[in-house]
Amino acid sequence: MSYPAKLETIIDLFSGLSDAEKRETLISYADQARSQEPREGEIFDLEDVRKDEECTDTVAVYLRLDEQGGAHFRVTLGPQVQTLTRAMSSILCKGLDGITPEDVLEIPADFVPKIVGAELVRLRSQTVYYLLTRMKGVAKVWLQRRRAAEVAGEEGTSGN
Repeated sequence: MSYPAKLETIIDLFSGLSDAEKRETLISYADQARSQEPREGEIFDLEDVRKDEECTDTVAVYLRLDEQGGAHFRVTLGPQVQTLTRAMSSILCKGLDGITPEDVLEIPADFVPKIVGAELVRLRSQTVYYLLTRMKGVAKVWLQRRRAAEVAGEEGTSGN
């Protein structure tokens, strides 16, 4: 599968970097995590706020769909969330921006080692995949709710 264009650009950036440069760039992305938080007045189609066992603090994932069906994620991270998770929040919010929830579910996780490097994947395997898993979960729940609403609408119009 090809990746969404925005994610592909990020993957290409990282693929040309040494491990030390990857770490520096990940720190730069982590520093941008606050810019991925919800903005004042934004309304979301789905909000998933929780603290999971594998995470050091609360993580909130927000999903808003535009008129064309494109997904836009926002993420709020608690103060104890690790740098790598902060970096992945920026990378994923930017890289997945505007694709459909169906496409979010289809993205293979094999791009993660290309971004963070094999060593960090080995050392932090839970951390590097955590946000992608959460975003896929949010997209899946939204799709399930949409299908349920469509079925309920069909039953309401069939006279049953």
